[in-house]
Amino acid sequence: MVKRIWLLTGEPGSGKTTTLMKIVNTVRAKGYSIGGVVAVEKRVKGVRMGFEVVDLLSGSRDVLASVEQKMGPKVGKYKVNLKALSDIGARALTEATQHCDLIVCDEIGPMEMASPEFRRAIKEAVASGKPMIGVIHKHIRDPLADELRTATNVEIVEIDIYHSDETASKISEAVLNLLGERLE
Repeated sequence: MVKRIWLLTGEPGSGKTTTLMKIVNTVRAKGYSIGGVVAVEKRVKGVRMGFEVVDLLSGSRDVLASVEQKMGPKVGKYKVNLKALSDIGARALTEATQHCDLIVCDEIGPMEMASPEFRRAIKEAVASGKPMIGVIHKHIRDPLADELRTATNVEIVEIDIYHSDETASKISEAVLNLLGERLE
């Protein structure tokens, strides 16, 4: 079966989001529409304080999780903002599924799996038949994550900082081939 979903995984700091964004930029430069969601780390004086969730299509953003967040389920040292996951994260995935050539999801992890709306949006994106690039938490134990890891149309790609350019290039080429374009 042809792979149309690539899930990037690796240890923290291995370059998963950087690799994902290289792919996004390459595909976008060919004129394809890209939508979905990315998580952006927020640091203060070099210390990670949390994450923002960003809609790639609209640019909308909000706190995904923070050490300062008062409400929401606790994952590690962070409290998760379920409203932002629903209003921005799930909506961004739904919009991408309906209107874009490539769907992006960074990340499929414990914070995101706390939102029923986000889970539903991931399932819809996977079922859409469109190419999808995601980041999946390396150690997550979750039925949806397990299902994705074993699906026949999914390729799990281990990322490390030494090969991120090469990996981004290979995945970009595969995505563009699916979309009917050749990488030059």
